[in-house]
Amino acid sequence: MTEPSPPSRRAARWSRRHFLSVAGTGTAAAAGVVTLQVTRGSGSAGASDQIVPFHGAHQAGITTPVQDRLHFAAFDVTSDRRDDVIGLLRAWTVAAAQLTRGEEVGDLGATDGPYLAPPEDTGEALGLSAANLTITIGFGPSLFVDADDRDRFGLAAMRPAALRDLPHFPGDNLDPTRSGGDLCIQACADDPQVAVHAVRNMARLAFGVAGVRWSQLGFGRTSSTSTAQATPRNLMGFKDGTANLKTEEAELLDQFVWVADGDDDSASWLAGGTYLVTRRIKMHIETWDRTSLAEQEGVIGRDKKRGAPLSGGEELTAIDFAAAGSAGPLVPIDAHVRLAHPSHNADSRILRRGYNFADGSDGLGHLDAGLFFIAFTRDPTRHFVPLQRNLARHDALNEYIQHTGSAVFAVPPGAASGGFVGDTLF
Repeated sequence: MTEPSPPSRRAARWSRRHFLSVAGTGTAAAAGVVTLQVTRGSGSAGASDQIVPFHGAHQAGITTPVQDRLHFAAFDVTSDRRDDVIGLLRAWTVAAAQLTRGEEVGDLGATDGPYLAPPEDTGEALGLSAANLTITIGFGPSLFVDADDRDRFGLAAMRPAALRDLPHFPGDNLDPTRSGGDLCIQACADDPQVAVHAVRNMARLAFGVAGVRWSQLGFGRTSSTSTAQATPRNLMGFKDGTANLKTEEAELLDQFVWVADGDDDSASWLAGGTYLVTRRIKMHIETWDRTSLAEQEGVIGRDKKRGAPLSGGEELTAIDFAAAGSAGPLVPIDAHVRLAHPSHNADSRILRRGYNFADGSDGLGHLDAGLFFIAFTRDPTRHFVPLQRNLARHDALNEYIQHTGSAVFAVPPGAASGGFVGDTLF
């Protein structure tokens, strides 16, 4: 049976693709002597100042200056074969390195593969820069022991003690279809199409081994991880994350973000990594928008225009919780900034990296919008859970928000060139 002829205007290109396919697969496999290696770019994707290196001691996308856009996805592993998981992590590592360099996925990319086969890259980022893309990969508790108490991949003995589903907090209304997951990918970039393209191609590589459990798009970072970045605003209109940890604070990062040797004898593989906590927080936007400015500022504990604490000064002025006026403390006792402050949480700190989201309406005439909270921490049970429990019980902000999704992941250290993310575990 003869092969159908492609349109004449593509005949020459098809012939070249067909030759490359044969030369790169059939000939090499048969003779063992021909190797085809193609390094591909994506149009203008060569600007070095828009490329964040993928390989390193730590994964990128943690202390990297926060980009403007997010595509986050959690995956369920559908295979029971350990080798499939390893193969997926190897493929993800190779693809992530290509994507963060602004290259197309695979050897032949979006347009130069065999004409009658699906392209290796989906193509929607052709002509775009790398846009400071970072891809961060994490492992959920269920990768080690699933909901049926099965140790599918022989990892149970190496599950870190701190890698457990977060407890139920007062006010939680969690949607199980927006919570949990065996694996996660956090793709951050300064171009939304670049971030979506990254997750789309990683999901495509996972076909047959893992499928998307839930995902979240985010825009407008709600924190800064560098002193060079201005403090952004969240959808409530307030500056957010003023006192966040910064990449320049190496000693504090070692203390509160990076897992160290000796933290957990059963999980030495995680040294140099961290834990990632996500919380999808829906804001009652309509109620907030009908609240007086005075009450809004009292709920947050900061001036809305400048971000200064209500105790006085400028945005970066230390909060004086003892300062009082005629009606009591200038910073109310149930203000968010008081209850979230390290001094009210055993001096514990977390590295925040959240994003705004707006997912249409909820079907009842209300916006489905809010904060997709992301934080990195050395130990969620010590640094995040007590903080969130304190906020859930006492924060005046609870009248205007509801937590609808939750997950926690162990983020292994970065991959060396030639290795893969998670090779310390496997």
